[in-house]
Amino acid sequence: MLNGHTALVTGSTQGIGLAIAQAMARAGADVVMHGIEPVAQGEAIAAELAAANGVRAAYVRANLAETNEAEGLVAAATAALRHPDILVNNAGIQYTCPIESFPLERWNAIIAVNLTAAFLAMKAAVPGMRERGWGRIVNIASVHGLVASIHKGAYLAAKHGLVGLSKGVALETATHGITVNCICPGWTDTAIIQPQIEARAAQCGGDRSAGIRELLREKQPNLTLLPPERIGDVAVFLCSEAAAGITGVALPVDGGWTAQ
Repeated sequence: MLNGHTALVTGSTQGIGLAIAQAMARAGADVVMHGIEPVAQGEAIAAELAAANGVRAAYVRANLAETNEAEGLVAAATAALRHPDILVNNAGIQYTCPIESFPLERWNAIIAVNLTAAFLAMKAAVPGMRERGWGRIVNIASVHGLVASIHKGAYLAAKHGLVGLSKGVALETATHGITVNCICPGWTDTAIIQPQIEARAAQCGGDRSAGIRELLREKQPNLTLLPPERIGDVAVFLCSEAAAGITGVALPVDGGWTAQ
């Protein structure tokens, strides 16, 4: 489906990003993976991806909180493999705190990684996509790019900003064979939420399934953690020719969260 294309997926050595990288590789795309672990560790993950799927894969390390490293990411990916014609901005960080005590340094870091880095990657990737007359940009936002929860001011600002930025870039590139869309996941089964699951499970006598239901009850009507692989499947679809007419969309994959 994606043979002949090269995907750069940020934050792709674990969680949703890894699932997206694996889905891209299964669909035939070569993949540049990105993370912040030591280069040797990242290269081993990329080598495993390549061997499992019969594609080319590479790894680039960059701290996206640092502007110069974020600015150089697409160039580094190009040097490692090829200029990406698929860009998936997945990397993100989180911090929760009431607004009156929210640390400025946490605000700055969340905006830098979750929003500014995506802007810089798109800015660098779009010219090559225009030249080829084909490109796919998929930005991993969140339900928190569409609705709010308490104590997540910086994350909300970043994810709402990413949705708006994506719509604008979609309009700018609409006549050049480029699509720009957001995926907005709800609760997804990743390592970042395991402490919350364990805490709820303890309140339910150690029953993990009951803990998950309690965690999700207020927000996600299907009471089911989404496997990260489903986000990967949606990302591949948005990069396919079947989705060539879809651009500027913020697509909830949230078990009904935003339907309420």
